[in-house]
Amino acid sequence: MTEPILKLTNLAKNFGGLVATDNLNFEVQPGELHAIIGPNGAGKTTLINQISGMMKPDGGQILFNGSDITHMSASRRCHAGLVRSFQITSILKNFSVAENVSLGIQARQGHSFKFWKPVKNDAALKEPVLKILSALGLGERAGVLAGNLAHGEQRQLEIAMALATAPKMLLLDEPMAGMGAEESEHMVKYLSGLKSQYTMLLIEHDMDAVFALADKITVLVYGQAIASGAPAEIRANEDVRRAYLGDD
Repeated sequence: MTEPILKLTNLAKNFGGLVATDNLNFEVQPGELHAIIGPNGAGKTTLINQISGMMKPDGGQILFNGSDITHMSASRRCHAGLVRSFQITSILKNFSVAENVSLGIQARQGHSFKFWKPVKNDAALKEPVLKILSALGLGERAGVLAGNLAHGEQRQLEIAMALATAPKMLLLDEPMAGMGAEESEHMVKYLSGLKSQYTMLLIEHDMDAVFALADKITVLVYGQAIASGAPAEIRANEDVRRAYLGDD
């Protein structure tokens, strides 16, 4: 059996008397798009903060790619290949689309940025930057200032910046947040195209997107996984229907 790329064992996080992560055991297999869903207050954001290194757990263990990263900093996790996109778009709005992605490539290469040059002046960067942008449908927007992109395009750019670091696994924190129906549909299309290339952990409120994309879904309620399985299993699970999805 393939070893999981991400494994959480008895992960725990409390805020005073509030249990946000309740001795959670959880795995993601290589090449899988694994979605985490649950009602507000289920502990989804707390969980992804612990996995990404933004928050320290109170107990338990996090293994990534066979190594214990429980007490590793967020930056070291990123260098190890565990890369996160944020719920609130995080891009450099006064830089071009191509320049935003080139910074990710240079960060991966250990560039100090002391003598940073725009991507248009660096032939070694131009090809990989355009390849990444084309995969996300932004190839024709390479020269546009990032701040002038539509909201959906800015979310695509943030994912492109994450891909530029050559991740082993992507943590996607509500990539459809703030999107209209058409923008969400486009994002589903682009993420679907990435599924064969990257392992992804997806936290998302858009259930249509989740069920269209996920290979496996885990349902979180009060910091506990009440169900985990293929989309069809989750859709048919009575506990899940009562806790989150409703009866329709």
